[in-house]
Amino acid sequence: MDISLPSGIIKGIISGKKNKNNKYEKAKLQKIIINNIDYIQLSLFTEKQVFHSNYSIDDINNKIIELLESDFNNLELTTSDYIYSYRITSKGKVLSNRKKADNSLITLEHNRKKKYLIEEGMVVPPLIDLGVMMPDGRVVKASYDKFKQINRFLEIVDDVIKDEKHLNIIDFGCGKSYLTFILYYYFRVIRKIDVNIIGLDLKEDVIDNCNNIANKYGYDKLKFYKGNISDYSEKSNIDMIVTLHACDTATDFALYHAINMKCKFIFSVPCCQHEINNQLSTDILHPITKFGILKDRYSAIFTDAIRANILQYYGYKTNVMEFVDIENSPKNLLIRAILTNSGKNKKIKEEVDSLINEYRINQTLYDMTLKNED
Repeated sequence: MDISLPSGIIKGIISGKKNKNNKYEKAKLQKIIINNIDYIQLSLFTEKQVFHSNYSIDDINNKIIELLESDFNNLELTTSDYIYSYRITSKGKVLSNRKKADNSLITLEHNRKKKYLIEEGMVVPPLIDLGVMMPDGRVVKASYDKFKQINRFLEIVDDVIKDEKHLNIIDFGCGKSYLTFILYYYFRVIRKIDVNIIGLDLKEDVIDNCNNIANKYGYDKLKFYKGNISDYSEKSNIDMIVTLHACDTATDFALYHAINMKCKFIFSVPCCQHEINNQLSTDILHPITKFGILKDRYSAIFTDAIRANILQYYGYKTNVMEFVDIENSPKNLLIRAILTNSGKNKKIKEEVDSLINEYRINQTLYDMTLKNED
């Protein structure tokens, strides 16, 4: 087909089925950025599903022409300067024109879209079942905060998962599994990484629902099981641990298993740090602890500081970062830890020992780890 396509594609749409029996209804193009490299994501829509593939800038033109030759008659491409339109007539002639694009709108939209790894309008089937998206990819208004959390979590994960080809992942306390499903989808469909994911939770009805969704979409390497984190039987081939809002000491058991299994990556959003809260009673802290909300926040910071330091002691490069805006959720801290094999840091142990002894408290992760270290 004699057609010259522009460079610098930001987005596009391919439509106008050549034959009503064709499998695909339409296709969309969207520029995305993965590990600071530009790609064009091609989304092919059937009546009930959408299939995503990522193409290099050099390869996308051949794929567009292939689709025009086989399936579609109309093409619209947007660059930063122009909107290009193409139509193939019944005799196979290519008609084209271009018009000046509104640079301010395109630049604004393009810059905004860079911030999200899962874009609104990108149909992610499990998120429809979980009530986050509508069938056309629009985000349910009441779930927009959840949608932003999903993307923020993916950004934090994507920042450190660089050249991995295979990952075994456990999500401790997976709950409804919004992020479990999106991790599976992102790694397998977008990043093309071979992943096996296990979700573990105590609620049988939640586990059954998640397995039903996974089976519905043929996610054969995503499994959910009922189980208690504290009773988990450790394995030797787990690469990543995720624990999001595992309540109180459940986070400590998850981190303990991760340390013992020498997981490469740990992503933990702690929740409900009651353990230390119930022990803080020293006179020197009375100006803080007499106010319930301040006692809660102090206890949470105290608890997560111990956890982060213990991870550092065991050779993890550890960051404590904001997960979501605090107005969306008060549980807005995420502990990210990457195993460096740098060995144990004795100075950190001394500092944590001193902290524990000064306040005369028990803390579950400390009791299972540093307390027993020589």
